[in-house]
Amino acid sequence: MLREVAAAVPDSMFGTPELQGMLRDMEEALDAQPDGVALAAPQIALPYRIFIVRYDRMHVQPEGVEAPPEVGIFINPEFEKISRRRDVVDEGCLSVRGKYGKTFRHERASVRAQDADGRVFIRGGGGLLAQAYQHEIDHLDGILFTDHAEDIVILPPKDHA
Repeated sequence: MLREVAAAVPDSMFGTPELQGMLRDMEEALDAQPDGVALAAPQIALPYRIFIVRYDRMHVQPEGVEAPPEVGIFINPEFEKISRRRDVVDEGCLSVRGKYGKTFRHERASVRAQDADGRVFIRGGGGLLAQAYQHEIDHLDGILFTDHAEDIVILPPKDHA
């Protein structure tokens, strides 16, 4: 499923228990991976154009301080605007554990998407957030970061318990 282009969420699915269940499953899957900052639906075998972001994990927290979960939901996302400036950034993926590489990503990106009720919104960001937008939309298009990363290294698994 990671290599398939995800299907758009149909209008009839917004506000349904089915969509709420999928979003809950995605949040639970991401919660179980403390080093993960975002997750696309195909990563847990859901064929839809959905990704979630954990904003609270985008910033380093002081030792012993855990920020409450702050989840962004992006359904049927499309890039609204992308910066011309790009940079080489380190990247990994929950679906290809242990592999890390350098990718060439736009420094800033804005995404137009829908929330769980179908309302359209636009959210932009830079740095890690812009990178997450690009990485997750790649997933929705059947692309893994390893398809375009350079200097890929394989590191031994970390204990995430």
